[in-house]
Amino acid sequence: MSDRLITHLRHVALAVPDYDRQHEFYTTMWGLTEVEHDSGITFLAAEGSPEQYVVRLRRAEEKRLDLVSFGAATAADVDALADRLIKQNVRIISEPGEVETPGGGYGFRFFDVDGRTIEVSSDVAVRVHRRLEEKESVPVRVSHVVLNSTDINRTREWYEKHLDFALSDTLIHPNMGDMMHFMRCNPQHHSMAIARGPHTSLHHISFEMRGIDEYMRGTGRLLRGGVRKIWGPGRHLAGNNTFSYFLDPHGNTLEYTTELELLDEDAWHPHVYDFTRPEVSDQWGTANPMDEFVAAESFNDPDRGVFVAPPV
Repeated sequence: MSDRLITHLRHVALAVPDYDRQHEFYTTMWGLTEVEHDSGITFLAAEGSPEQYVVRLRRAEEKRLDLVSFGAATAADVDALADRLIKQNVRIISEPGEVETPGGGYGFRFFDVDGRTIEVSSDVAVRVHRRLEEKESVPVRVSHVVLNSTDINRTREWYEKHLDFALSDTLIHPNMGDMMHFMRCNPQHHSMAIARGPHTSLHHISFEMRGIDEYMRGTGRLLRGGVRKIWGPGRHLAGNNTFSYFLDPHGNTLEYTTELELLDEDAWHPHVYDFTRPEVSDQWGTANPMDEFVAAESFNDPDRGVFVAPPV
């Protein structure tokens, strides 16, 4: 996929009404590091990541997903993608130009088919980061983001056509059809997934841990701290990654994971998995059963940011 213009997931930006409570949760409990703050906006980094930040929190009256940010290799790639999207009648929010957030860079924003704000940028300065040590149970980096859509096949086709994402695997329900598409922009099994939901919203943000031991220690720390667990710990079949899902104070679902599969893209053929089979949802059999109540937790609230660009 040498012609692919998007390289990786950079960060996810959230608007939150209870800003102080969210800030405390993400820094004290979840394990992210504040790198900069200004006028009700906080930029939070993962200790092992070269990205300037992996989560942005913005104080707002309404909860919403502000944007999802992806990387590009060069400014020329940013321009090429912008030109392509304009010709394909994608709604552009801002034309390519200087990015005025930590690390700078060159990028632009646009709406996806469901009305989410997507940002693509290049030339962002590399953050000074470090190798996490054994037993450090804080995120190494952001792993992937999962988005709820009322028509996941339309959304999948949009990302394939306009942004060159590729399908890795699909989860189905024998009576309801396609339930989740795992999409990739690099050899990682998925940097994004599209889940079937009753409305457009954020499903979850996933964070990579150093290893199994650190993943379990982090899961245990959150349980001891009284953070509400939705599902896990376990290991999925699609992606072969571990999972522990929790709710942040505003009901956004977050995941600790590790060992997400890397694919040989030239040889890979997508699988179709029936997620009602227990070994598909959880190979280990250690997680609480996936049922309609667990699934509903990650429907989240309807996104107030559909086709409304964030103010910053």
